[in-house]
Formats: sequence, C-alpha cells, structure tokens
Amino acid sequence: MSEWKELTNESQTRWDGIAEFWDNYMGEQSNRFHREIVRPKTEELLTVNEGQIILDIACGNGNFSRRLADLGAEVVAFDYSAKMIERAELRSKDYLNRIKYQVVDATNYDSLIELGTERYDGAVANMALMDIADITSLTRALQQLLKKNGVFVFSIPHPCFQAPNTRKIHETEEINGEIVTRNSVQISKYLSPEPIETIGIRGQPVSHILFHRPLSYYVKLFLSANFVLDGWEEPNFQKDEDSNKRFDWYELPPAVIFRFKKL
Repeated sequence: MSEWKELTNESQTRWDGIAEFWDNYMGEQSNRFHREIVRPKTEELLTVNEGQIILDIACGNGNFSRRLADLGAEVVAFDYSAKMIERAELRSKDYLNRIKYQVVDATNYDSLIELGTERYDGAVANMALMDIADITSLTRALQQLLKKNGVFVFSIPHPCFQAPNTRKIHETEEINGEIVTRNSVQISKYLSPEPIETIGIRGQPVSHILFHRPLSYYVKLFLSANFVLDGWEEPNFQKDEDSNKRFDWYELPPAVIFRFKKL
C-alpha cells in the first residue's frame, strides 16, 4: 500500500497545529535547505517565463509562490491548511495582484479540477508530496490542469537516504596524523511504503505524518498517467568551513527533484 487517504484529516489537523511555528521559522526567505537545495534546481527545471501561469501545490506560507511572482509568473497557490494560507496571505500583501491563494485538499480530485483545466504552463510542489496521504488524485488531476507540454516539478526528501529509521552518522578519525571526518547513513528499510511520524524542525509543537514511498513508485505513477520524465536532479550542499563539525549532505543528496512533462 502506498496511499493512505484515511489519514488525510489527521495530517491536515497536525499541519494546522504547527502552521504558526513553521511560518515563524521559515520567515520570508525560508531555511538553508530550501535556499541551497530545493530552490536553485527547482527554478532551473521549471524555467519560468514572464506571463506564465504556475500552480504552486501545498504552498505553505507562500515563500516559493512569491519567488514565482518575482520571476514574472501569475500564480495560483493552494494548501489544505487554512492556517498556512492565512499566513501566506499575510506575508504576500504586496503580491496579491499576482498570487491567488486558496484552501484546497490535494487528495480531492473534484476540488483540484475546479482550479481550471488546461490552464497552467507548469506546476510545482516543493517538499510536499511526502506529506500528502494519497497522491493518485493529484497525478490524475495534473494531466487535466496542465497545458500540452506543461511540466510538473516536485522535490521530496531523497527516499534512498532518508528512509524510515535512517541513522545519520558523523565520524571523526585520526589517520596518519590528520583528523578525518566522514558522513554516512545507515538504513534498514527502503522499498516498503509506510506512514511515519516525524519532526521536520526541532522544537515543533507536534510531529507531522510523512508518507514514505520509494523512487520507483513516483516514476511508475506519473508514467502511468501519460507523463514523461525529462528532468532529474540530486542536489547537495557544498562544503564550507563548518562541514567538518557536523553531519552535512555534501556527498549524499538529501533531496531529489523530478520534472515530468505532460504528453
């Protein structure tokens, strides 16, 4: 089983409960992970042009929606958390002529179709599909929402390296008089889809539900819906002066970003 639609309400309730915390943490510019890992390659794969209409799926507090508007797009952005949308609108007062925010459940096919068939040049979901209990309705709807040759770009935590029960290991060893550090991950499961409770940001009031799926699941799902995979990135952090003091993802990609094109 890779879809858990019965958990949608529970997932939504938890995100409403942590919306304020996440918004305060992410702020206007979001965190380092989004700035260095997610945004650059997402923008590269999406290739936004002036005047395009872009659908921002599970938009959170609207950080990337505003970036899309800055790039010249007209944006329709939605999230199933009404509190997240409230936060997004508060932060987007200077963008309301370019961004339309809505509360929409991405597991509800009929609600998605109401956003407009063959209206969008592209769609994007930044670090979101793993938080959606059932993505089959979204996949079917995107085939209707996108224009011909429209693209859908989405990022998720890399399921090969951030599978359930993954251990992150940071080792320091002296070799021939030099201090050598190594980062590695230890995993015991990957192929079996499962929902897990997780803490995305230390200190968040309650955990949220992450829906782990292997890479093959995403690829097969979109190919079966008449999309073609024509872009793929596995971004990593670049080493800096603090890299030897912490676990950092400079050889292991913490996220994977896909681009699927509508046939």
